[in-house]
Amino acid sequence: MISGGTESPGIHPDVFAMPPGLSIRYDAPAAGIADSITGYHVYTAASTEERVDWFLPGTANIRVALDSGPVDLTIRRRTYAPLPAVSLFGPTSQAMRAVTRGGTVIGIGVSALGWSRLFPRSASDYRDRIVPLADAIGQAFADELKDTLAATDRERLVKPALDALFARRLGPPHADAPHIRQLMALIVDERVDALATAAAEMGLPTHTLRRLAARHFGFPPKSLLLRARFLRAFTRMLRAGDVLDYSTLGSSYFDASHFLRDARAFLGTTPRRFMTQPTTFLQASLRARDAVLGAPTQVLHDVEQSRPLTPALDAPEPGP
Repeated sequence: MISGGTESPGIHPDVFAMPPGLSIRYDAPAAGIADSITGYHVYTAASTEERVDWFLPGTANIRVALDSGPVDLTIRRRTYAPLPAVSLFGPTSQAMRAVTRGGTVIGIGVSALGWSRLFPRSASDYRDRIVPLADAIGQAFADELKDTLAATDRERLVKPALDALFARRLGPPHADAPHIRQLMALIVDERVDALATAAAEMGLPTHTLRRLAARHFGFPPKSLLLRARFLRAFTRMLRAGDVLDYSTLGSSYFDASHFLRDARAFLGTTPRRFMTQPTTFLQASLRARDAVLGAPTQVLHDVEQSRPLTPALDAPEPGP
């Protein structure tokens, strides 16, 4: 069982604190691929007893289950049971319910730039879907990824192994790359909350922007902006531990009812009810991801500015 990320350079071990039998680790990718691969995470549960966890909607991920029991995951009204061992999670628009039975899951975050360099099909073909990674990228790479991770110690070696693998696999930059990067920056900009604003900033007709967003991000630009706005506000509430404190909403929402409407769309329920669900790994990931990668969720990840936000306090020496 991994040590819970206690050897992440510059990060205090308390950031990765988990209940007994559970552990979590986040690592940043190498600089050369960081605009395509947003980060790596490793979740481990020692017990094989069934457990339930809820997770927030997000951008695309590749996930590999190792030494684990069957994993069931529900997005909206569809349940994947069991989950493919090497999976592609398309971009999602609603919270997900996971049922796990012990073992390790390793995740690789894929940005829109990464999607454009890894996958030939539109991201919109995979939104709110989970498929075997081989279906989207080929069996040879899916097997190589699984074999590579199975051979690591699932601690220090995960990051260098994945850095090397994706540095080889990423194709050349897509012709749309400059506009993809612009849209990524606008999505995480709190000042941008409308399609017209984004289109004007990018100097693109709105129909061109919609096509670009669907191809590389999976959703129309309006949906991307609304998802980011909601998660920006809701993750602040989650981390504060008080879903009733609507003062944390800021200027993005007119009032609480405006926020609650988005909550129904992106959580499938109210914030109060969502907070009663099991969110142990979610809460830990918000804290750990923010410290290591600079944003609590992948939706809010800024490839231009992400950096560790938690200072090193008696941090261990960096690993090799």
